[in-house]
Amino acid sequence: MERRRIADIEYAQMLLSRYTIAQLRHDGGLDRSAYVVLARLASDGPLSIGELSELLRLDASTLQRQTGAAMRAGLVDRIPDPDGGPARKFTLTAEGRTRLDATRDRSIHALGQILADWTDDDVDRFADLLHRFNAAIEAYNPGSRKG
Repeated sequence: MERRRIADIEYAQMLLSRYTIAQLRHDGGLDRSAYVVLARLASDGPLSIGELSELLRLDASTLQRQTGAAMRAGLVDRIPDPDGGPARKFTLTAEGRTRLDATRDRSIHALGQILADWTDDDVDRFADLLHRFNAAIEAYNPGSRKG
């Protein structure tokens, strides 16, 4: 792969991240860290700090701060493990679900406007490539690759 093209992707990813963060905070939306945690809880169900740490690749102390802030804001609750395990787990509250859905709806609406002039085929191709890119990021283990 040509380094210049990879550098172009890195720059585009940085811009995408920056714009996404700005969009989430607009009009009272969730901040990025809350959005990421709440979205993961919504998709994967109740999770412990350890499970969140593994899935989000964040250290436990960072997640404790983030989940603590989310608890104080009434967005998540701690519950006993539904499977009977010793770790307590986090789950969305009704308020957390409402705020997540509202933030996601605003983001989807904005993306719809941004992509309005794109063909359906271009949107489909872009979505497929983003899914592939995100799957590669989730599978990436920096200690296992050279370069």
